Amino acid sequence: MKANNTSRNNSSPPPRRGKGKINAVNRLLIVDDDHALVNLLKRFLEGEGFRVEAAYDHASGLSAAMTREHELIILDVMLPGGSGFELLKSLRQQSSVPVLLLTARGEAVDRILGLEIGADDYLAKPFDPRELVARIRAIFRRTREAATPAAHGEHEENLVVGDINMSLATRTVTCRDVPVELTSVEFNVLELLLRHAGSVVTREQIAEVALGRPLNAFDRSVDVHVSRLRKKLGNCPTAEDLIRPIRGVGYFLAAETPEKSRV
Repeated sequence: MKANNTSRNNSSPPPRRGKGKINAVNRLLIVDDDHALVNLLKRFLEGEGFRVEAAYDHASGLSAAMTREHELIILDVMLPGGSGFELLKSLRQQSSVPVLLLTARGEAVDRILGLEIGADDYLAKPFDPRELVARIRAIFRRTREAATPAAHGEHEENLVVGDINMSLATRTVTCRDVPVELTSVEFNVLELLLRHAGSVVTREQIAEVALGRPLNAFDRSVDVHVSRLRKKLGNCPTAEDLIRPIRGVGYFLAAETPEKSRV
């Protein structure tokens, strides 16, 4: 993290409320054992209008995360008492709260593993705190859009492709009436593919819509999220190989154009 971007006095500055700032009601939880880094991040994020709480080990972090009082969790991979991966796996059994994973730079395997377990996004240390804020805003932006029925039209809407039925009103997916449990990002990816069934969707399009940010070079986030989605749909009858990779381009949902039922 670049210290010159977080040079402030010890008192937390009042939230800035300029154009584009997140409202101060957005509560974040940072789980990281680096007290100095956490203090710097708290001051910076509070200056951007967030409310920030912190935990410094696996046990307290999991306990705080399970309270469901936070709208996003910033989670470090390395924690005393257990790894961030273990915490994330336990959390995902009960909560779909967005998680942004902090990993060591160059440890691509950590990022891929975190995404496979259920992280929404990742950021490699050291990082510019302004990029952290951008990632957080992107997550909140797509979460707000997904929660607003008006974003999909005047009425609530279902997307139906073959045996797959997606309710945009309740953000649920079923296949032959069997529920398919998806994370928020996986739901967004599937929605995009369903809306473009029969056409190739590029990795860049998926990153913009599902992750809320441009796709960076060598970024495998999209591929990992799609891989998880394919595995979950693989348990659904007739859905095996529904989503097919197009080498060097993106993904193709091999089905007829989606039906749209409005209620």
